[in-house]
Amino acid sequence: MANPSALDTLIDLANKETDEAAKLLGATLRAGEEAEQKLDLLMQYRDDYAARCQSNLATGISTTHFNNFQVFMQKLDHAIAGQQKVVSDAKQRIAQARAAWQACEQKKMSFVTLADRASKESVRRELWLDQKQNDEHASRSALYKRNPS
Repeated sequence: MANPSALDTLIDLANKETDEAAKLLGATLRAGEEAEQKLDLLMQYRDDYAARCQSNLATGISTTHFNNFQVFMQKLDHAIAGQQKVVSDAKQRIAQARAAWQACEQKKMSFVTLADRASKESVRRELWLDQKQNDEHASRSALYKRNPS
């Protein structure tokens, strides 16, 4: 089994790697949230604009105004489609960052488990050596009492 200082070094490195992965995950989560907020705003703006135009249609509008409305709605729809792609890409990056963080966390926990096992083995070995020394001492004492020469 690896010596404790090597395992401690590996645990420290894994902690740093996990922290970096967590920071990256946090940043990707924030970026995804911002992208979704922008998409929501665009969709809300489109709905408001469509309602306003519908209201204007009821009172009567010119052909030019109606054509401008259609052109602007197409531009809004295009912007919404683009933002939906941004949100989709952000979700993929979030999934990748989450998987990377989980892998780092799992690696760190593996090193911690190895260190725990090594520590328990060391304690068990120390107890065994103490018991062996006590048995030898008791054996010598008993032998000395029988043969005090």
